[in-house]
Amino acid sequence: MPNGVCPNETDPIIATSDRLYQRSLGLIPGSTQTLAKGPGHYIRGVAPKYLQRGKGARVWDVDGNEFLDYQMGIGPISLGYAYDAVDCAIVAQLKDGITFSMMHPLEVEVAELIRRHVPNAEMVRFSKTGAEVTSAAIRLARAYTGRRKILCCGYHGWHDWYIGVTDRNRGIPDEVKNLTFTFNYNDLASVHTSLDEDTAAVILEPMVVEHPAPGFLEGLQDLCSDNGTVLIFDEMWTGFRLALGGAQEYFGVTADLMCFSKAVANGMPISILAGRSAIMELCKQDVFFFTTFGGEALSLAAAKATIIELEANDVPNYLDNLGTMLMDGYNKHARALGMSYTKCVGMPCRSMVQFMPEAGDPLELKSFVQQELIRHGILWSGFHNLSYSHTSEDVTYTLNAYARILPMLQKAVESGTVRAKLRGEPVEPVFRRTSHFNLKPVTAVEVKNS
Repeated sequence: MPNGVCPNETDPIIATSDRLYQRSLGLIPGSTQTLAKGPGHYIRGVAPKYLQRGKGARVWDVDGNEFLDYQMGIGPISLGYAYDAVDCAIVAQLKDGITFSMMHPLEVEVAELIRRHVPNAEMVRFSKTGAEVTSAAIRLARAYTGRRKILCCGYHGWHDWYIGVTDRNRGIPDEVKNLTFTFNYNDLASVHTSLDEDTAAVILEPMVVEHPAPGFLEGLQDLCSDNGTVLIFDEMWTGFRLALGGAQEYFGVTADLMCFSKAVANGMPISILAGRSAIMELCKQDVFFFTTFGGEALSLAAAKATIIELEANDVPNYLDNLGTMLMDGYNKHARALGMSYTKCVGMPCRSMVQFMPEAGDPLELKSFVQQELIRHGILWSGFHNLSYSHTSEDVTYTLNAYARILPMLQKAVESGTVRAKLRGEPVEPVFRRTSHFNLKPVTAVEVKNS
């Protein structure tokens, strides 16, 4: 019988998952379309690899095992799987059509909703993926300023201008790599040192795990303004979660351009570039950013329904309360056990469990917790991505699972047997590491001569 959301006596049977995975080898590069969904992020031999369906905060894999999901599509599911109000909007639009030969009214209606909720969103453009709108923001910043160099902090997608600073940069010309550099989060000095007359944009995730230090975002805004540099907020994770107006509303700091995706359409593919009219209107003639599917109506219908639900149910506040309960509960358990090497940090709506190297390989510690949560019917890969469908009962169940698992981890750490107690291969390193981290950009003359 398939495992459920309860303390199961054995690991789930994943035979169908494994057969599908074998069929993918040599057919799909890396076996996955989305890196964070791939098998490297789960303990091999224990975790399922393919999910079949979802409802609310639950998912079922292809072998019929049920899980309480804290991945939520790696972010896009903000209300819950198969959420009725959104699905009904999609079905209603499907009956009229998906994409058309001229513009659709939803383009205007959703843009108006974005402008109503998001500070500084004077003009709006739609696309499909986060990488598309961050790249469009970079092109706009360069066009607006007449400059070339970019400073970035965080993860911003697969396009050349960004991926060149990572260790997956083959195929990117050196001339492109030499135009993008990184800076330290919460380190204004590293930005001040790097800004010069050729810096077109500073782009960052306004918050990922670490909270912005007092004055950091405000100082960043001032530095960019004084230098004539465009400030871009990559709000893939903070948008419509921290607040309806995202990090700008939550922290009271505005950017020149802002990029959204994930939470805004409850799983349908859409991304949003918004910002000051003086910059955005360059898209009319000077900057080409048009796509065939930018006005695709199913995703726009989903976005409209999702935003209405987020507003009507005050979902950001709900996620904040529920997430605080989860974070505080985990940290209470860890402190009671004297486990100083693990804690839950981040935003309540999207928190992360950290493991410190003082207790051993953090990836092995994470793998141990992951495999035991899977046996409890909980799908987890380090983060708690909450949705409106998660309940206080779900959080209580999860905290009870942690209360059983953390003492097991503690004993394994003390006996040095964490790796031996893994029933499969541990998870692989996270992608976010970069090879050019915190380098001061070369001067404009050096770039010209390189």
